[in-house]
Amino acid sequence: MTAERFDPAVADGRWQAAWDDARCFEADSASTKPKSYVLEMFPYPSGRIHIGHVRNYTMGDVLARYRKLKGFEVLHPMGWDAFGMPAENAAMEKGVHPGGWTYDNIATMKGQLKQLGFALDWSREFATCDPEYYGHEQAQFIDLYEAGLVYRKESEVNWDPVDMTVLANEQVIDGKGWRSGAEVEKRKLNQWFLKITQFADDLLTGLDGLENWPEKVRLMQANWIGKSKGLEFAFDLSNGDKLPVYTTRPDTIFGASFVAVAADHPVAQAVAADSTEAQDFIALCKKGGTTAAALETAEKLGFDTGITARHPFSGEPLPVYIANFVLMDYGTGAIMAVPGHDQRDFEFATKYGLPIPRVVAGSLEDSGKPFDGEAEAGDGVLVNSDFLTGMAVEEAKAEVISRAEAGGWGRGTVVWRLRDWGVSRQRYWGTPIPFIHCDACGVVPVPKDQLPVKLPEDVDFKTPGNPLERHPTWKHVDCPKCGAAARRETDTLDTFVNSSWYFLRFASQPKDKAFDPAEVAQWLPVDQYIGGIEHAILHLLYARFWTRALAHVGALEVKEPFASLFTQGMVTHETYGRKVDGREVWYTPAEVERTGNGATLKADGQPVQIGKVIKMSKSKKNVVDPEDIIRDYGADAVRWFMLSDSPPERDLPWSEAGIEGCGRFVQRLWRLFAQAGNGGAGADAEVDMALERKIHQTVAAVAEDIEALSFNKAVARIYELVGAVEKAPLSSSRNSAIRTLVVLVAPMMPHLAEEARAQFNLGIGLVAEDSWPKVDPAMLVEDEVTIAVQHKGKLRDTLTAPKDASKEDLEALALASEKVQRSIDGAEIRKVIVVPGRLVNIVT
Repeated sequence: MTAERFDPAVADGRWQAAWDDARCFEADSASTKPKSYVLEMFPYPSGRIHIGHVRNYTMGDVLARYRKLKGFEVLHPMGWDAFGMPAENAAMEKGVHPGGWTYDNIATMKGQLKQLGFALDWSREFATCDPEYYGHEQAQFIDLYEAGLVYRKESEVNWDPVDMTVLANEQVIDGKGWRSGAEVEKRKLNQWFLKITQFADDLLTGLDGLENWPEKVRLMQANWIGKSKGLEFAFDLSNGDKLPVYTTRPDTIFGASFVAVAADHPVAQAVAADSTEAQDFIALCKKGGTTAAALETAEKLGFDTGITARHPFSGEPLPVYIANFVLMDYGTGAIMAVPGHDQRDFEFATKYGLPIPRVVAGSLEDSGKPFDGEAEAGDGVLVNSDFLTGMAVEEAKAEVISRAEAGGWGRGTVVWRLRDWGVSRQRYWGTPIPFIHCDACGVVPVPKDQLPVKLPEDVDFKTPGNPLERHPTWKHVDCPKCGAAARRETDTLDTFVNSSWYFLRFASQPKDKAFDPAEVAQWLPVDQYIGGIEHAILHLLYARFWTRALAHVGALEVKEPFASLFTQGMVTHETYGRKVDGREVWYTPAEVERTGNGATLKADGQPVQIGKVIKMSKSKKNVVDPEDIIRDYGADAVRWFMLSDSPPERDLPWSEAGIEGCGRFVQRLWRLFAQAGNGGAGADAEVDMALERKIHQTVAAVAEDIEALSFNKAVARIYELVGAVEKAPLSSSRNSAIRTLVVLVAPMMPHLAEEARAQFNLGIGLVAEDSWPKVDPAMLVEDEVTIAVQHKGKLRDTLTAPKDASKEDLEALALASEKVQRSIDGAEIRKVIVVPGRLVNIVT
């Protein structure tokens, strides 16, 4: 006896177990099938999956299941990006060990992902905090060091004096540490760096070959790498020194009205040696951020040094300021400031009453045009610029560089915005940097046979600072070179290092090394990589660098890790809130009753404000728990909702009505499947050629849509086919369509497909192990077309006619229509215009 309704509470677990028992989704590197590597960015184990995870992994899962049905050997793995600050935060706040907290979260999230029936190869699962994983990472880091791609230098950082740790710029809020609230200081510490700049040109030119990446992401990376040609020269200072600067806009040189240096520039330090005011200003600068991005929004502040710089063409003296928006690590630590055409310079000049000359305008007639409250950085012609006046920008750049080189006071040079990657973190929960400091031998790599350098378990987080630095025994070791007492490096690696090569480890997992290059070459580059746009620069750029660095040392032959990239939109939700005693109070959707265009609280009927659809946020109480909706509607309804309506690159608004509709569609399909399974009604009837054609056209179109990641289009086509099958009379074609639908929906609704096949005898074996339906190319060609018939400028009827029907046949068919004859109503027909395959227009 078969069930009248599909019961996901029973079916989901049954088929998930069946797939596991059959090891359906374990990839075989030795397979002779064509290979396909599908990968979603692996998650951080924060505690529970959120609805955004569900959308992301559903997209990848549909593609992986489809390609398996198409005959590919598919690698679709899952693991955990497990190091990071949240685990240390939990240790401090809850008194738990970061490792225990992390692995508990992994167990929870793995269970949640399994509830959704994802076709994942769990046999390759790992967490980046596994010593087996980060031990191989340490070996790679040593290889890069020995190849000259790793070095240490003193670098300025944000230092929290209470938590005694370095903070990222994002963790400095209004000049204070995000956790402690202490005034952040700028300090210089010895930091480890990776020479990503050595690959800047290759990283930039390599973007041209990434044709299957979003143009927006390629542009963001190109801008981050930031190749530019400009002028390098030195100002003559009034104190007799020279001040080197670099500018990407030498064309604007006649617009320079001041010069600025960083707070730790030698010029600033020399001034501070004789000025307490300068010392105080430099101390104030050290409370700000340490990157150009952090200073974009900060108030621009300066200190007049009393020194002037001589303009190289006009000889005019320009005041030299110490400025908080100039960084020593960028360029030369000094700038030629052109306030009319750079916003930071404009804000500074406005604050200190400095001239703001216009030297670029739309035309010569605009040379006296005032600025409208901000700098103008656009293109145009040079004005108010002596011998450059009237030139286009590029022409003027070339002219200034030419004169500088001819005069011997400057040279044209290419510079990069990209800076070497600082990977030192003064934290516990990360990969220990595998080096030892010896007073006699200097910095010495840990011998590889002593890897991994494991994190000590007996640490406490009650005292601020890095637990590795104060551990009583862990850091004390003998030098591997001379045997003398030495100390371990206590910094750990930036967690972006962990995610810069994980895709290689998924592809190959020998015990004695990070990966086998030959096995990696079988799978790499990743055929389809899926993740959020927020990773467009750092993660994706670092991964591209790391593969190049490994290729540089001979460990890999692959340079580009990801052949195709897709950035999906977020899942968003309305917010519900109101002000109570002057503060905002937020409510969950379950606490609210929608009333037309408004909403009220269920508890007391008080009105609440419906906010805009935004990214889900715990603080705004608009989070949807995936476990709740899986329990209420089943995994397949949830998966179907994630694929429906919105194009996958756009945000998907969460809707209770939407998920309910998906649940109804699951049951609608179940009823349709039952019709073919119960006795095979209509199996001996005539073939329905129109339906046969519809089946083949849908199979072909859905395949194209899935390959293009246009899942919403594939969903729409399946809806259309289901409607056609429901309306079709009983026939062998109808039964064939239903059997085809089982496989067609399997990538999206795998549990339903398996249960229907088993319950209604709609095929043999697991659908997951089946093949994608074959398409007859002849069936993709339409034999019939729809013809519109017009009279007096209005549509009177639509007719179906053979595709190759003659004009005479179409005219006769149109005039035979009862609707058309009623419209003509006996009038004299003066002319019949026929557009073959499209239109018949009758003129009376």
